[in-house]
Amino acid sequence: MSQSSQFSLLKQRRFAPFFWTQFLGAMNDNVFKVAFSSLVTYHAALFGNADPASAAFLISAIFIAPFVLLSATSGQIADRMDKARLIRLVKTLEIAIMAIGCAGFALRHVELLYLCTFLMGVHSTLFGPVKYAYLPQHLQSAELVGGNGLVEMGTFVAILIGTIGGGELANYTRNGELIGPMFTGIACIAIAVAGWMTARGVPVSPASQPDLRINWNPISETWRNLKLAGNQRAVFLSLLGISWLWFVGATFLTSFFAYARNVLGGDQNVVTLLLAVFSVGIGLGSVLCEKLSGRTVEIGLVPFGSIGMTVFAVDLYFASHAEALVAHDVLTGISGFLQSHRHWRVLADLFLLAMFGGFYSVPLYALIQSRSEPTHRARIIAANNILNALFMIASAVLAMVLTRAGFTIPQLFLVTGILNAVVAIYIYTLVPEFLIRFVMWLLIHTVYRVKVEGSEQIPDEGPCLLVCNHVSFVDAVVVGAFVRRPVRFVMDHRIFKVPLLSWFFRTVKAIPIAPMHEDPEMLKRAYDTIAAALAEGEVVCIFPEGKITATGEMNPFKDGMRRITERTPVPVVPMALRGLWGSFFSRKGGAAMSRPFRRGFLNKLELCIGTPVPAHAVSPETMQAAVLALRGERL
Repeated sequence: MSQSSQFSLLKQRRFAPFFWTQFLGAMNDNVFKVAFSSLVTYHAALFGNADPASAAFLISAIFIAPFVLLSATSGQIADRMDKARLIRLVKTLEIAIMAIGCAGFALRHVELLYLCTFLMGVHSTLFGPVKYAYLPQHLQSAELVGGNGLVEMGTFVAILIGTIGGGELANYTRNGELIGPMFTGIACIAIAVAGWMTARGVPVSPASQPDLRINWNPISETWRNLKLAGNQRAVFLSLLGISWLWFVGATFLTSFFAYARNVLGGDQNVVTLLLAVFSVGIGLGSVLCEKLSGRTVEIGLVPFGSIGMTVFAVDLYFASHAEALVAHDVLTGISGFLQSHRHWRVLADLFLLAMFGGFYSVPLYALIQSRSEPTHRARIIAANNILNALFMIASAVLAMVLTRAGFTIPQLFLVTGILNAVVAIYIYTLVPEFLIRFVMWLLIHTVYRVKVEGSEQIPDEGPCLLVCNHVSFVDAVVVGAFVRRPVRFVMDHRIFKVPLLSWFFRTVKAIPIAPMHEDPEMLKRAYDTIAAALAEGEVVCIFPEGKITATGEMNPFKDGMRRITERTPVPVVPMALRGLWGSFFSRKGGAAMSRPFRRGFLNKLELCIGTPVPAHAVSPETMQAAVLALRGERL
């Protein structure tokens, strides 16, 4: 994956049949839901028992109810069964469900359509845990971000096609007669059959826990799944973060029908346009994640995404607030809609809000997959689906309460944007790792272009000690930004105590150290803390020169690393920074940070990572030679 584009996965059997199966499933969901919502909004008289004002919210709530009721059970089934076999069974069920939907459309029977909506929710509930547990079983760790990006992109392209197709099919007329519902039902069955055919190509995916005894009590198992997810704090809070995205997304998506008609004065084709723009935005954001993250699980993109979501949600309120309410009987098509420059601002806000949503979601999905235990990964995904469903139901309830209380749709968007900012701040307070990675990612990508070689040398789990040359004051930031795992840095106690920066260093759990002649007690505490961190399976980084170079050449390595590895035998990974000498943060030509713009912006740096050295072979001389070989001639 590191040598080729993520799109090469689409040519491989381990990924392609699965991708197209989930793509067709997502498309079918949306053909059905958009067609149903459009018909009860714009042809309410034909569906006498449906309330057009709240139908879209009700359809959304019915669809996601099975996620609350059955996700825990579906997670157990996914862990116990071969995932390929389960996918084929679910796709067979989809054909039967769509036959009911076809009957509902043909008879214009709203109760049958609500039943089909619920059953499609059951279908998606069964497929959900398989969808995300399948990927880490067949993809390498370096492929997870790219694979997730493709799945997210595919999902939202499928939503786009399903949205356009559902809207166009539902409202199709011939000689003044509405015949779209019948064509919609037939199309849904055809897509279900196509999904069943692609599912036959999904490769064998052995059960992760074939001897698991399934607990069929949904209440107790739901609670157990949530507790299971809660055992890993970062994973659980990532689940909450994803669920919050679904809250925001559901609020916008289910509002588009009323928003287009009552605020923008648009017909059903304008609804399709809004949904299409939103889908393209989140699809593009999902794909760009791999480019921005360097094919690692870059959780620093999560705050970046949440900031963008808030900014454009709030701006959408102001863009919409400028619109005059249009009478319900004066509805504009797409061509008329696009003639107003204000409408282009609305579309830009929706597109960018969705794109930043893609930046936000993909790293969280990849983090959950990479940090959850393989034996119960599907149940973690099931817990995610439960939380997603609860948040989406909360979204529907809040939207209905606020609209009935007199809030306009633009005001609903404003409330959602403000809530997003509050929730984001709360989550980043609980898990500073997200915000710290964002700060590191932003600083490094703004000032430098960094090439990383050998990132696979750092183990995905378990303790290790990183040793690196010390060229500048930003060495730790570069290393921290491009090592996939959280790193605890050992640093000079005087820098650790610098006002304002001290909070940051404490937050990243840096370890202050002092020479023996200055503070022997602090030195002992530092070694004790390093030993404890390694015993907990963490990654620790030291700069064994003990000071930043003043000449560009490495200072002699000190013996601290041997003391560390004698106490806690762990692999030691040599690293070398190249290209920082002569930068604003180095000591070339005098004091560091004394001459701004010394070399301009976007200078090229390299971080070279070597083969781990076993603890018994570690010495200052061998490690300095290893780092020097990695650094080469470039300073």
